[in-house]
Amino acid sequence: MQSTPGQAPPPALSVILPARDEGGLIGRCLDAVLASEWADGNPATGLEIVVAANGCSDDTVAVARSRRDAAEARGWRLTVLDLDRGGKLAALNAAEAEADGHVLVYLDADVVVSPPLLGQLYGALARDRPGYASGRIRLAPAQSRVTRAYRRIYRQVPFMTHGVPGCGIFAVNRQGRARWGDWPDIISDDTFARLHFAPSERIGVPARYTWPLVEGFGNLLRVRRRQDAGVEEIARRFPELLQNDDKPRPTRRRLTRMALSDPAGFAVYCAVAVGVRLTPKTGNNGWSRGR
Repeated sequence: MQSTPGQAPPPALSVILPARDEGGLIGRCLDAVLASEWADGNPATGLEIVVAANGCSDDTVAVARSRRDAAEARGWRLTVLDLDRGGKLAALNAAEAEADGHVLVYLDADVVVSPPLLGQLYGALARDRPGYASGRIRLAPAQSRVTRAYRRIYRQVPFMTHGVPGCGIFAVNRQGRARWGDWPDIISDDTFARLHFAPSERIGVPARYTWPLVEGFGNLLRVRRRQDAGVEEIARRFPELLQNDDKPRPTRRRLTRMALSDPAGFAVYCAVAVGVRLTPKTGNNGWSRGR
Protein backbone atom coordinates (compact mmCIF):
# COMPACT_ATOMS: atom_id res chain seq x y z
CA MET A 1 0.00 0.00 0.00
CA GLN A 2 1.10 3.55 -0.66
CA SER A 3 1.27 6.19 2.07
CA THR A 4 0.13 9.76 1.52
CA PRO A 5 2.50 12.71 2.05
CA GLY A 6 3.04 13.42 5.75
CA GLN A 7 1.96 9.95 6.83
CA ALA A 8 4.18 7.09 7.93
CA PRO A 9 4.43 4.26 5.38
CA PRO A 10 2.32 1.17 6.08
CA PRO A 11 3.90 -1.54 8.21
CA ALA A 12 5.78 -4.34 6.54
CA LEU A 13 4.00 -7.02 8.54
CA SER A 14 0.60 -7.31 10.22
CA VAL A 15 -0.09 -9.89 12.93
CA ILE A 16 -3.79 -10.82 12.94
CA LEU A 17 -4.91 -12.38 16.19
CA PRO A 18 -8.57 -13.48 16.54
CA ALA A 19 -9.60 -14.25 20.11
CA ARG A 20 -12.70 -15.23 22.01
CA ASP A 21 -12.49 -15.57 25.79
CA GLU A 22 -8.71 -15.96 25.70
CA GLY A 23 -7.93 -13.76 28.69
CA GLY A 24 -5.82 -16.47 30.27
CA LEU A 25 -3.66 -16.98 27.19
CA ILE A 26 -3.53 -13.85 25.07
CA GLY A 27 -1.14 -11.97 27.35
CA ARG A 28 1.57 -14.62 26.97
CA CYS A 29 0.93 -14.76 23.22
CA LEU A 30 1.27 -10.98 22.82
CA ASP A 31 4.31 -10.80 25.08
CA ALA A 32 6.07 -13.30 22.81
CA VAL A 33 5.15 -11.24 19.73
CA LEU A 34 6.40 -8.07 21.43
CA ALA A 35 9.70 -9.81 22.20
CA SER A 36 10.27 -10.59 18.52
CA GLU A 37 13.56 -9.76 16.87
CA TRP A 38 12.64 -7.00 14.47
CA ALA A 39 14.22 -3.92 12.89
CA ASP A 40 13.03 -1.21 15.30
CA GLY A 41 13.15 2.43 14.32
CA ASN A 42 12.85 1.90 10.57
CA PRO A 43 9.34 2.83 9.42
CA ALA A 44 9.82 0.89 6.21
CA THR A 45 9.99 -2.31 8.26
CA GLY A 46 7.28 -1.51 10.77
CA LEU A 47 5.04 -4.05 12.45
CA GLU A 48 1.44 -3.90 13.61
CA ILE A 49 -0.77 -6.20 15.67
CA VAL A 50 -4.53 -6.38 15.17
CA VAL A 51 -6.43 -8.27 17.88
CA ALA A 52 -10.00 -9.14 16.90
CA ALA A 53 -11.73 -9.96 20.19
CA ASN A 54 -15.13 -11.33 19.25
CA GLY A 55 -18.05 -12.06 21.53
CA CYS A 56 -15.83 -12.10 24.62
CA SER A 57 -17.29 -12.43 28.11
CA ASP A 58 -13.95 -12.31 29.95
CA ASP A 59 -11.03 -9.86 30.14
CA THR A 60 -9.52 -10.64 26.72
CA VAL A 61 -9.93 -7.03 25.54
CA ALA A 62 -8.45 -5.52 28.69
CA VAL A 63 -5.46 -7.87 28.65
CA ALA A 64 -4.77 -7.12 25.00
CA ARG A 65 -5.06 -3.36 25.49
CA SER A 66 -2.67 -3.54 28.45
CA ARG A 67 0.11 -4.33 25.97
CA ARG A 68 -0.28 -1.07 24.03
CA ASP A 69 2.49 0.73 25.89
CA ALA A 70 4.92 -2.07 25.17
CA ALA A 71 3.99 -1.97 21.49
CA GLU A 72 4.36 1.80 21.31
CA ALA A 73 7.76 1.57 23.00
CA ARG A 74 8.93 -0.38 19.96
CA GLY A 75 7.24 1.97 17.52
CA TRP A 76 4.57 -0.59 16.66
CA ARG A 77 0.82 -0.20 16.42
CA LEU A 78 -1.50 -2.40 18.48
CA THR A 79 -5.19 -2.24 17.54
CA VAL A 80 -7.76 -4.10 19.63
CA LEU A 81 -11.20 -4.60 18.08
CA ASP A 82 -13.98 -5.32 20.55
CA LEU A 83 -16.55 -7.09 18.36
CA ASP A 84 -19.98 -7.98 19.70
CA ARG A 85 -20.41 -10.93 17.38
CA GLY A 86 -18.57 -14.19 17.95
CA GLY A 87 -17.06 -16.28 15.18
CA LYS A 88 -13.45 -16.64 14.07
CA LEU A 89 -14.02 -16.08 10.35
CA ALA A 90 -15.91 -12.82 10.91
CA ALA A 91 -13.09 -11.79 13.25
CA LEU A 92 -10.52 -12.49 10.54
CA ASN A 93 -12.45 -10.39 8.04
CA ALA A 94 -12.76 -7.50 10.52
CA ALA A 95 -9.06 -7.64 11.40
CA GLU A 96 -8.00 -7.73 7.76
CA ALA A 97 -9.99 -4.55 7.13
CA GLU A 98 -7.66 -2.83 9.63
CA ALA A 99 -4.40 -4.48 8.60
CA ASP A 100 -2.00 -2.63 6.29
CA GLY A 101 1.04 -4.92 6.13
CA HIS A 102 2.44 -6.49 2.99
CA VAL A 103 2.77 -9.77 4.88
CA LEU A 104 -0.16 -11.01 6.97
CA VAL A 105 0.52 -13.39 9.86
CA TYR A 106 -2.49 -15.27 11.27
CA LEU A 107 -1.84 -16.22 14.87
CA ASP A 108 -3.90 -18.18 17.41
CA ALA A 109 -3.99 -16.85 20.96
CA ASP A 110 -2.62 -20.06 22.48
CA VAL A 111 0.54 -20.04 20.35
CA VAL A 112 3.90 -18.73 21.60
CA VAL A 113 6.32 -17.60 18.88
CA SER A 114 10.08 -17.68 19.22
CA PRO A 115 11.89 -14.33 18.81
CA PRO A 116 13.16 -14.90 15.24
CA LEU A 117 9.94 -16.33 13.76
CA LEU A 118 8.15 -13.19 12.57
CA GLY A 119 11.28 -11.80 10.96
CA GLN A 120 11.88 -15.07 9.14
CA LEU A 121 8.28 -15.22 7.91
CA TYR A 122 8.61 -11.70 6.56
CA GLY A 123 11.91 -12.49 4.89
CA ALA A 124 10.40 -15.53 3.18
CA LEU A 125 7.39 -13.61 1.82
CA ALA A 126 8.80 -10.16 1.01
CA ARG A 127 8.60 -10.83 -2.71
CA ASP A 128 6.30 -10.23 -5.66
CA ARG A 129 5.24 -13.88 -6.11
CA PRO A 130 2.36 -15.36 -4.05
CA GLY A 131 3.60 -17.26 -1.03
CA TYR A 132 2.64 -19.02 2.19
CA ALA A 133 4.95 -19.68 5.12
CA SER A 134 5.07 -21.04 8.64
CA GLY A 135 7.62 -22.12 11.22
CA ARG A 136 8.57 -25.37 12.90
CA ILE A 137 6.06 -26.72 15.39
CA ARG A 138 7.05 -27.55 18.92
CA LEU A 139 4.22 -29.36 20.70
CA ALA A 140 3.87 -27.95 24.20
CA PRO A 141 4.46 -30.39 27.09
CA ALA A 142 1.21 -32.10 28.03
CA GLN A 143 -0.17 -32.25 31.55
CA SER A 144 -2.52 -35.23 31.47
CA ARG A 145 -1.36 -38.79 31.05
CA VAL A 146 -3.64 -39.40 28.07
CA THR A 147 -2.48 -36.30 26.20
CA ARG A 148 1.17 -37.11 26.89
CA ALA A 149 0.63 -40.52 25.27
CA TYR A 150 -1.29 -39.02 22.33
CA ARG A 151 1.38 -36.35 21.84
CA ARG A 152 4.15 -38.94 21.46
CA ILE A 153 2.41 -40.41 18.40
CA TYR A 154 0.87 -37.23 17.02
CA ARG A 155 4.26 -35.61 16.61
CA GLN A 156 5.24 -38.51 14.29
CA VAL A 157 2.24 -38.56 11.93
CA PRO A 158 2.89 -37.43 8.34
CA PHE A 159 0.83 -34.25 8.70
CA MET A 160 3.22 -33.04 11.39
CA THR A 161 6.47 -34.18 9.80
CA HIS A 162 5.83 -33.44 6.12
CA GLY A 163 5.67 -30.10 4.34
CA VAL A 164 4.48 -26.90 6.03
CA PRO A 165 1.38 -27.65 8.16
CA GLY A 166 0.91 -24.13 9.53
CA CYS A 167 -0.93 -25.24 12.67
CA GLY A 168 -1.65 -22.25 14.92
CA ILE A 169 0.30 -19.74 12.83
CA PHE A 170 0.73 -19.18 9.12
CA ALA A 171 1.57 -16.21 6.93
CA VAL A 172 0.75 -15.09 3.40
CA ASN A 173 1.82 -12.08 1.39
CA ARG A 174 -0.66 -9.77 -0.33
CA GLN A 175 -0.18 -11.50 -3.67
CA GLY A 176 -1.14 -14.80 -2.06
CA ARG A 177 -4.03 -13.36 -0.08
CA ALA A 178 -5.54 -12.10 -3.34
CA ARG A 179 -6.38 -15.70 -4.24
CA TRP A 180 -9.62 -15.58 -2.25
CA GLY A 181 -12.05 -12.91 -1.11
CA ASP A 182 -13.61 -12.70 2.35
CA TRP A 183 -13.07 -15.66 4.61
CA PRO A 184 -15.99 -18.07 4.15
CA ASP A 185 -17.83 -19.51 7.14
CA ILE A 186 -15.85 -22.72 7.48
CA ILE A 187 -14.40 -24.83 10.25
CA SER A 188 -10.78 -25.10 9.14
CA ASP A 189 -9.45 -21.69 8.10
CA ASP A 190 -5.84 -22.91 8.22
CA THR A 191 -6.53 -25.80 5.84
CA PHE A 192 -8.46 -23.48 3.53
CA ALA A 193 -5.55 -21.04 3.37
CA ARG A 194 -2.83 -23.68 3.02
CA LEU A 195 -4.57 -25.44 0.12
CA HIS A 196 -4.72 -22.21 -1.87
CA PHE A 197 -0.98 -22.72 -2.41
CA ALA A 198 0.83 -25.46 -4.26
CA PRO A 199 3.42 -27.34 -2.18
CA SER A 200 6.17 -25.51 -4.08
CA GLU A 201 4.72 -22.17 -2.91
CA ARG A 202 4.79 -23.10 0.79
CA ILE A 203 7.90 -22.11 2.67
CA GLY A 204 9.00 -23.57 5.98
CA VAL A 205 11.31 -21.34 8.00
CA PRO A 206 13.55 -22.79 10.73
CA ALA A 207 12.30 -20.71 13.69
CA ARG A 208 10.01 -22.53 16.09
CA TYR A 209 6.74 -21.83 17.83
CA THR A 210 4.96 -23.64 20.64
CA TRP A 211 1.53 -25.13 19.92
CA PRO A 212 -0.51 -26.95 22.59
CA LEU A 213 -2.77 -29.97 22.54
CA VAL A 214 -5.93 -30.11 24.62
CA GLU A 215 -5.91 -32.18 27.79
CA GLY A 216 -7.84 -35.40 28.34
CA PHE A 217 -9.47 -38.05 26.18
CA GLY A 218 -12.82 -36.29 25.82
CA ASN A 219 -11.22 -33.06 24.62
CA LEU A 220 -8.92 -34.90 22.23
CA LEU A 221 -11.95 -36.68 20.80
CA ARG A 222 -13.86 -33.41 20.36
CA VAL A 223 -10.95 -31.67 18.66
CA ARG A 224 -10.12 -34.59 16.37
CA ARG A 225 -13.78 -34.79 15.35
CA ARG A 226 -13.77 -31.10 14.51
CA GLN A 227 -10.50 -31.36 12.59
CA ASP A 228 -11.86 -34.22 10.49
CA ALA A 229 -15.09 -32.34 9.87
CA GLY A 230 -13.10 -29.31 8.73
CA VAL A 231 -11.14 -31.34 6.18
CA GLU A 232 -14.32 -33.01 4.91
CA GLU A 233 -15.99 -29.61 4.55
CA ILE A 234 -13.12 -28.31 2.42
CA ALA A 235 -13.34 -31.39 0.18
CA ARG A 236 -17.10 -30.94 -0.22
CA ARG A 237 -17.27 -27.18 -0.73
CA PHE A 238 -13.92 -26.45 -2.37
CA PRO A 239 -12.89 -29.67 -4.16
CA GLU A 240 -10.62 -27.76 -6.53
CA LEU A 241 -8.28 -27.07 -3.61
CA LEU A 242 -7.52 -30.76 -3.12
CA GLN A 243 -5.08 -30.66 -6.03
CA ASN A 244 -2.71 -28.88 -3.63
CA ASP A 245 -3.02 -31.49 -0.87
CA ASP A 246 0.33 -33.23 -0.53
CA LYS A 247 -0.21 -34.91 2.82
CA PRO A 248 1.06 -38.50 2.55
CA ARG A 249 -0.80 -41.41 4.08
CA PRO A 250 1.14 -43.37 6.71
CA THR A 251 2.48 -46.64 5.38
CA ARG A 252 1.76 -49.93 7.10
CA ARG A 253 5.45 -50.25 7.93
CA ARG A 254 5.46 -46.83 9.61
CA LEU A 255 2.33 -47.61 11.60
CA THR A 256 3.81 -50.91 12.73
CA ARG A 257 7.02 -49.19 13.79
CA MET A 258 5.10 -46.59 15.83
CA ALA A 259 2.96 -49.27 17.47
CA LEU A 260 5.96 -51.39 18.45
CA SER A 261 8.02 -48.46 19.72
CA ASP A 262 5.22 -46.96 21.85
CA PRO A 263 2.27 -49.35 22.39
CA ALA A 264 0.57 -47.13 24.98
CA GLY A 265 0.80 -44.00 22.88
CA PHE A 266 -0.36 -45.80 19.77
CA ALA A 267 -3.32 -47.30 21.64
CA VAL A 268 -4.46 -43.86 22.82
CA TYR A 269 -4.02 -42.35 19.36
CA CYS A 270 -6.04 -45.16 17.75
CA ALA A 271 -8.71 -44.96 20.45
CA VAL A 272 -9.26 -41.29 19.63
CA ALA A 273 -9.43 -42.04 15.89
CA VAL A 274 -11.90 -44.89 16.41
CA GLY A 275 -13.95 -42.83 18.86
CA VAL A 276 -14.38 -40.11 16.24
CA ARG A 277 -15.79 -42.62 13.77
CA LEU A 278 -18.18 -44.12 16.30
CA THR A 279 -19.67 -40.82 17.53
CA PRO A 280 -22.09 -38.57 15.63
CA LYS A 281 -20.76 -35.72 13.54
CA THR A 282 -21.62 -32.17 14.51
CA GLY A 283 -21.80 -29.06 12.37
CA ASN A 284 -19.88 -25.83 12.61
CA ASN A 285 -21.38 -24.13 15.64
CA GLY A 286 -19.17 -21.06 15.75
CA TRP A 287 -15.98 -20.43 17.68
CA SER A 288 -14.26 -23.46 19.13
CA ARG A 289 -10.67 -23.99 20.18
CA GLY A 290 -8.86 -25.98 17.55
CA ARG A 291 -6.82 -27.96 20.09
